Amino acid sequence: MNMDQVAIVILNWNGRKMLQLYLPTLLKNAGGARVYVADNASTDDSVSFLKTYYNEVKLILLERNWGFADGYNKALEQVEARYYVLLNSDVEVTPSWLATLLAWMEAHPDVAACQPKLRAVHHKECFEYAGAAGGFIDRLGYPFCRGRLFDSVEEDHGQYDQPREVFWATGACLMIRAEDYWAVGGLDGRFFAHCEEIDLCWRLRWLGRKICCVPQSVVYHVGGGTLPQGNPRKTYLNFRNNLTMLYKNLPDEQLGKVMRWRWLLDYVAALETLIVNRNWGDFKAIFRARAAYKKWKPEYEADRRRIQASRQCAAIAEHKNYSILWQYYIKGKRKFCQLPGEQ
Repeated sequence: MNMDQVAIVILNWNGRKMLQLYLPTLLKNAGGARVYVADNASTDDSVSFLKTYYNEVKLILLERNWGFADGYNKALEQVEARYYVLLNSDVEVTPSWLATLLAWMEAHPDVAACQPKLRAVHHKECFEYAGAAGGFIDRLGYPFCRGRLFDSVEEDHGQYDQPREVFWATGACLMIRAEDYWAVGGLDGRFFAHCEEIDLCWRLRWLGRKICCVPQSVVYHVGGGTLPQGNPRKTYLNFRNNLTMLYKNLPDEQLGKVMRWRWLLDYVAALETLIVNRNWGDFKAIFRARAAYKKWKPEYEADRRRIQASRQCAAIAEHKNYSILWQYYIKGKRKFCQLPGEQ
């Protein structure tokens, strides 16, 4: 294994505090891989901090805040490596995290990307919300994870330590072959942030490439550092981008039915945020998200035609044929292992 093939790239925006906390551990456990920090035009002292204390880190200075998706695209255009590791600044790595992922990728050439097991920095016995032990998606386009269904996060007792194929891998810590990344055009920069890694993995899956979680590699994630849960901007991006991702990737025979259900369920979600949670910001954000999706949907017609024409398989096994809403809210399933086919 040659770590010179691997580039670890952290996209930073006003994240000096997280860099100060977690960069030393990363450099100690980088195994010789080159570490980059791509700065999204931060207004804090991130850049001066790195120049003063971390000369070994290669800086990529972006002229403005491009968001997570296009920020990575523009940064990775400047990086030469066989493998990219997209790593959040608020991730605490462990000694063998990278060698384990690289060994898996080297042994499985049909795998385009993989992730480690994510546990929470502040509750280290628990999985972390953003990726846990690998991501899936239900028939209506709702994402969930091994170890996390909606806001129900499980303790890690080794119950998901078997490496397996997943539908999507988290962007918080994602190892991906550079060749595969660019074969599908990278992350969709128009998304700005949220759902972009699921969309990327979906496009790769349609080409017959595999996505895996390798739980023998473990990292710890803070999560919610830029836009915490309950932020209307985050709600807006999640709803808008999720709808757009579905429009791009769903087969013709599924698209109409799914979008009719989502029209109903999105407005039910909006009413819940207002009546139950008294959250006027999220209520308005959902309406704005649906309006934004409708407005820019024509921009994605060519993308949809291209993706559907390039499909190498009729279906993806990890795209589950049940409703996670039904399983969670009606049948009371709170753990991934309780879902159909996972017992």
